[in-house]
Amino acid sequence: MAYPLMPKATALWLVENTPLTFEQIAVFCGLHVLEVQALADEEIGAGLAPFDPVLNQQLSLEEIERCRQDPQARLQLLEVQDLLDKKRKSAKYTPVSRRKERPDGIAWMLKNYPEISDAALIRLLGTTRATIEAIRSKTHLNSPHIKPRHPVTLGLCSQKDFEEVMAQKKSV
Repeated sequence: MAYPLMPKATALWLVENTPLTFEQIAVFCGLHVLEVQALADEEIGAGLAPFDPVLNQQLSLEEIERCRQDPQARLQLLEVQDLLDKKRKSAKYTPVSRRKERPDGIAWMLKNYPEISDAALIRLLGTTRATIEAIRSKTHLNSPHIKPRHPVTLGLCSQKDFEEVMAQKKSV
């Protein structure tokens, strides 16, 4: 079972801001009931700042209300993967250490999947059309040293993103 980030701080916030039972909070946070009771009695956690799981999108107010009405109900953590996918749509950053390997990944894609559009390569690998053309025509500055290597093993893209591009290619 997955637990929320900073379980003691989350438990402290739930104790202070909700009418949930200690047992419900303990099960949700992966703590012992006595730990939650000690947090409530301020026997432990001096100086611990409460961590709001609702504000940090780990728990919904509806879920708290559902468990408030039924003391036997258990809190459910929100799906983290959905949140990560939503945040993933921003601009792609490649660390400096990986940038010199990007032409190798582009060369591999051009060699193994020449039918993939430049736009798909740009989105997948975070490169430019000029770089793709330079590698394709072998006029890239580092052309003699480029060795085609799989972009996932180089860390230039995730396996999930790579499979999505391949699925789009097959559907076209």
